[in-house]
Amino acid sequence: MFNIKTLNSEAEEGAAIVQAVATIEAIVQLQEPWTGQTLNDLLEQDSIDLMVVMSTETDEVVGYCLYQVVFEQAEILRIGTRPDYQRQGIASLIFAELNTHLKEIQVENLLLEVRADNAPAIALYERQAFVVIHKRKGYYQQPHQPSVDALIMQHVYQ
Repeated sequence: MFNIKTLNSEAEEGAAIVQAVATIEAIVQLQEPWTGQTLNDLLEQDSIDLMVVMSTETDEVVGYCLYQVVFEQAEILRIGTRPDYQRQGIASLIFAELNTHLKEIQVENLLLEVRADNAPAIALYERQAFVVIHKRKGYYQQPHQPSVDALIMQHVYQ
């Protein structure tokens, strides 16, 4: 079983949780994972929150979503699941909780960016009713590698 918590700059238990998220980031974000310090700096902004999924058995962070809400629009900045918990519905739990919260605060749409070569993530987002609204050609670049497009996807709340 799992519990979901949302942290912001006022959360007291935040340091250990943010460090756990940074550890997962380093594993699942292949290019430029965000550090604990980066996450802490972002959480100082009133518009940014961190939703985490905790295992009730181990009390460990197994998934996370860092998101920003500005007026009627929200954006997922980072989302990830610990590899040993992938394909167990963690991301779906995050989206269910996030969608409920965003509807409650009258957000009209949710945006995210994904690498065009990340087929599993794109399939997940499409199952969550996201559609591609824009493509940034050659956005992701690495030395000696072909560039990869970024897809901007949107979920519209009715």
